[in-house]
Formats: sequence, structure tokens, C-alpha cells
Amino acid sequence: MERSHFTFFHSLRVRWAEVDRQDVVFNAHYFLYFDVAVAEYWRAIGVRYPGDFIERFGSDIYAVKASAEYHSSATYDELIDIGCRTGRIGRSSMQLLFGIWRGTEHLTSGELVYVNADLKSKKSVSWPEPFKRAILQFERTPPEM
Repeated sequence: MERSHFTFFHSLRVRWAEVDRQDVVFNAHYFLYFDVAVAEYWRAIGVRYPGDFIERFGSDIYAVKASAEYHSSATYDELIDIGCRTGRIGRSSMQLLFGIWRGTEHLTSGELVYVNADLKSKKSVSWPEPFKRAILQFERTPPEM
């Protein structure tokens, strides 16, 4: 995973409540960091979530996979950069990739897979074209299709 493959970054400072007795960020908090980055990523590509999905597209997205790989640890009060990018867009699923850095040091890699589903039936449906277009126009490294 290379930092240069990411178009989008969100920076945040590690808070006291996020470190454990070992004085490092507790592993589960990295998923919170991924979630914060996703919300900011949607904003950066011009998609209102949940408004655009629920009101405009009649669908919603559901997480079906979450993983993280820890390379090093962040500690209290450090500034970290969370990169988020779309790695793959399928018919109804998408993979978001994450990288967390402290300066140039790569701390964590992550992946979330989402499925787009019809609000009523909860069955998978294709991604709306405006959503896919927004991603493709934004990303420096094109996602797999």
C-alpha cells in the first residue's frame, strides 16, 4: 500500500480515550477512524450520505466485511492521516481501502466492503450511475471495475 495511491486524506489527533494500558491506540478504534474517513470521503466526492442514497437513489449501503492489518502503533496526541479510496466497484458491492500514516510511517492498512441494497426488499441492487461517476471523477488511482 502506497500513500501516493490515495487522493483523499482526513487528519485527526489521537484522543486520550482511544489509548489502552499499553499507551497505544486500542485496535478497535482503527475501525472508528475508518468510519470517520468514509464519512469525509463521501463529502469530498459530493455524495450526501445517507440523504442521497435513501432519498435520491432509494437504496442504502451495508458493511459486509471489515479488516485491518496493524504495522505499527499510534499513541496519545499524535496527528495521524487516514487515507480512504475506492479499490473496486462491482455491480452492487464496493471495496474501500484505508491507510493510516503518522507522517511517512505507515501504521495500519484496512478494508471495508459495502453492498448497495434496495430499501424495501434489502436485496442487492446496482450502484447508481451518479455515485459511480463521482468516484471515477475523483480518484487519482482508478478503482477496479
